[in-house]
Amino acid sequence: MNPSTPYRSGRRAGQDGFPRVLHAEWTTFRTARGWVLAMAASVLVTVSLGLLVAGGVRSACVTGKGEGPCPAPLVGPDGTAVRDKYYFVHQPLKGNGSITASVSDMTGQIRRPDAVPGVRNIEEGVVPWAKAGLLVRQSLKQGTPYAAVMLTGDHGVRMQYDYVHDVAGGPHNGPQWLRLTRSGDTIGGYESDDGKTWTEVGTVKLTGLPETVEIGLFATSPGVLWDMAKAFSQVTATFDQIRLQGANGSWRRDDVGVGMESDGKTPHHPGGAVESGDKLIVTGGGDIGPATVEGGIRADLVLIGGAVGLIPVLVVAVTVFTAERRRGPNRTSPPAAPHPARLLAAKAMVVGAVTFVAGLVTSGVVVPVGLAILRANQNPIQPITPSTELRVIVGYAALAAAAAVLALGLAALVKRGIVAIGLAIALVVVPYLLATAGWAPWLLMITPAAGFAIVQSVPTFAHVDVGPSLLEGYYPLPPWAGLAVTCGYAALALGAAIAVHARLDHSEPG
Repeated sequence: MNPSTPYRSGRRAGQDGFPRVLHAEWTTFRTARGWVLAMAASVLVTVSLGLLVAGGVRSACVTGKGEGPCPAPLVGPDGTAVRDKYYFVHQPLKGNGSITASVSDMTGQIRRPDAVPGVRNIEEGVVPWAKAGLLVRQSLKQGTPYAAVMLTGDHGVRMQYDYVHDVAGGPHNGPQWLRLTRSGDTIGGYESDDGKTWTEVGTVKLTGLPETVEIGLFATSPGVLWDMAKAFSQVTATFDQIRLQGANGSWRRDDVGVGMESDGKTPHHPGGAVESGDKLIVTGGGDIGPATVEGGIRADLVLIGGAVGLIPVLVVAVTVFTAERRRGPNRTSPPAAPHPARLLAAKAMVVGAVTFVAGLVTSGVVVPVGLAILRANQNPIQPITPSTELRVIVGYAALAAAAAVLALGLAALVKRGIVAIGLAIALVVVPYLLATAGWAPWLLMITPAAGFAIVQSVPTFAHVDVGPSLLEGYYPLPPWAGLAVTCGYAALALGAAIAVHARLDHSEPG
């Protein structure tokens, strides 16, 4: 049997058992050389592009020792890649205690694209996630547990802890009183308009805090986004009416995580603190939070060719229907074809299953092999858990299967192969390519291309700004929500096609 040989049965229309119909469709598919070769081409295209990208990536960093391989990502308590750079004015706190201060006068500097080549363009301003506030942490070692209550540039008061957690307080962006308390392993954050009436922002438990911790004032500012990178920014804040309970030593000052210039001695964009009467004016740059971009290369980068690799799949899914239509019904005898609903369902199951297997082979090869190549070339890799890697691999296969069923449904609805192929590519492939370039990323929320969110290997955090491009890790929907959108489109198209063909079948004389 081949794509031009119609399925026929000795039974009347609609009386064939579904397993028989399914077996016939599978036989048709596996004996159609063109379809099998197209599926193999899909695997080859995606794997080749992914391995080509992985083999061509070379990361280098400049440190005090000169240029060389970038260090492994810094990781937080839960294994997430994090940034931990800030200026800290602090004292040791033994046992329970608290710190209270008024935070005001947030100002800053932001680097913008150079108007004159070679001349740095620095302007006054504060980025939305600049932070200044009160901090308690296990130690000064980067990546250790912490909790902080802070005033931000444009997101009001927040309480953040252990890098990935963020709790919103009041929407204040002007002067505000803040308080941080410690009772055993429990840290409480509070805010006040007048320093008398307090509102709790959040309470967290930092399991395993030592008896003596570091508590104090901090300032930090993540880089401003442009040209798919983060450029320099700093924030300065004034801390007034500082009150400590449980600690009465002298202030210590540390520029935690500051990098060095190429001479290995000069700090690169250092922070600082100045005393002015009873006030402390603290300046810092960097961030305390997830390193979604700076934390290394993401695993989903090796699936960047997945959208292009889906094009042969979509073409096959459409021709699975149109080939049957070109054969035309046999009207020389009483109808012998299966019921249209069963036939379309069988085609969808065969196309979906074959595509899922092909997608599983694709991602099952390109993800682990691509990551191995990246590591062999001494590139820093974003930490990825086995469960996340499994979700990326299986998720891509599920996305491919859903896209194939969608294309089949479109073909059954529009009944013209070229139109159906164009629609499928426009709905699945084009939005992904536009989002990769940073154009119209909102399309990944409302089109079937939303399913590509399933391959994201690094979560999107609300308290970290990233550029609107997939290359920078931006996905507007969580993984499973994105896949659900694609599956919903596929189910809608197939269901509508089955309903239309069933109605036409009943309306024809038989």
